[in-house]
Amino acid sequence: MGKFFDNSKKLFENALQYVTVSEDAVKTLEHPKQIIQVSIPLRKLNGDLEIFTGYRVHHNDLLGPTKGGIRFLSTVDLDEVKSLAFLMTFKCAVVGIPFGGAKGGVVVNPKKLKRHEIEHLSRGYIRGIYDFIGPDVDIPAPDVYTNEMIMGWMADEYNKISRKLTPAVITGKPVSLGGSLGRDDATARGAYYVLRSLVKKKKLDPKKLTVAIQGYGNAGYHLAKLLHDDGYKIVGLSDSKGAIFTKKGNLDPDSVMRRKREAGKLEAVYCKGTVCDIIKHDRITNEQLLESDVDILVPAALENQITKKNAAKIKAKIILEVANGPTSHDADAILAKNKQIVIPDILANAGGVTVSYFEWLQNRSGDYWSLGAVHEKLEKIMLDAYGAVTKVQEELKIDMRTAAYVVSVRRLVSAINAKGTAEYFKT
Repeated sequence: MGKFFDNSKKLFENALQYVTVSEDAVKTLEHPKQIIQVSIPLRKLNGDLEIFTGYRVHHNDLLGPTKGGIRFLSTVDLDEVKSLAFLMTFKCAVVGIPFGGAKGGVVVNPKKLKRHEIEHLSRGYIRGIYDFIGPDVDIPAPDVYTNEMIMGWMADEYNKISRKLTPAVITGKPVSLGGSLGRDDATARGAYYVLRSLVKKKKLDPKKLTVAIQGYGNAGYHLAKLLHDDGYKIVGLSDSKGAIFTKKGNLDPDSVMRRKREAGKLEAVYCKGTVCDIIKHDRITNEQLLESDVDILVPAALENQITKKNAAKIKAKIILEVANGPTSHDADAILAKNKQIVIPDILANAGGVTVSYFEWLQNRSGDYWSLGAVHEKLEKIMLDAYGAVTKVQEELKIDMRTAAYVVSVRRLVSAINAKGTAEYFKT
């Protein structure tokens, strides 16, 4: 069993002490339902043939067809994909949407491929897993280093193979190809709604709160923008190449992103029109950003960033997990001991899968919603989930992560028990 999957199972097992479950339920939830591994041949533009490995895992379909992203990453392995599919099961359950958990990935460094090669790889992956997905079976979506254009290619390849238009097979597509309005910032917006509720509940003033965000991709950028517009002070940002930090300033998310696209690196600037002014800042590492003296820390990059090695050095009082699995089980105990609030990934970043669910509904009905309607429906689902989690947290006097898993497990166990357990058949 892999380390990441073992860590994920511990989160589930920790919740079991607060929920009455049958042995059938535990056995069902501990094991993925189906796993597929495929080889994807790619004829590169220089004529060389290269074979890439792809994975897709269905954890379970207790509540509905499985749902989960596809990542293109050189470090992808089966343990990681199984773990992320496992987490998706609980994420869908905590927000109450009718999906099970799935995940997919291709072992590749997309930065080393030309755009045409990425397209051929994307289409090859769909050819490999075609029989494993479908709008009533498993619905992929974008994840790390995949985007709406890649989802468009994948959906188009599925349509070609099936010889019919099936827009609901993949979500996160361009709006012109059946994508939903509001999908671009859905993950960040869902996290923003939850954080805003927590800050209000704790009677904190956003204008006095400092924020550092590790990971300045789609989710990190949109969250920084939402928080900045609310008056929070964005003092630290990072990407895979490093981080920037300003002790007294307030980073402008749009200016930093504009500079990143132009110069290929993060830089603390403020741009007005075509003129950019450099703001005094320090260049630090991603590790230093995690340990920076801020009120709110947002891990929005990859898993396993906060571990027992650095957890005691984390100074932020609120940790908002926008990435999947950024905190290890051992680190959780240290953060809890230090009375730090962790808004867990299965709640904090569930906005992405929620709006993916909206896209799936719209594709199946042919009725497409306005941006305002998407935001309104997303806010209600996220706040309802936050309310359910905090209610359990207060009733059982447990941390928020465990409470989120308790909410999820209760819903999943109800579905398992409805089919009959060993206790039922022995009577």
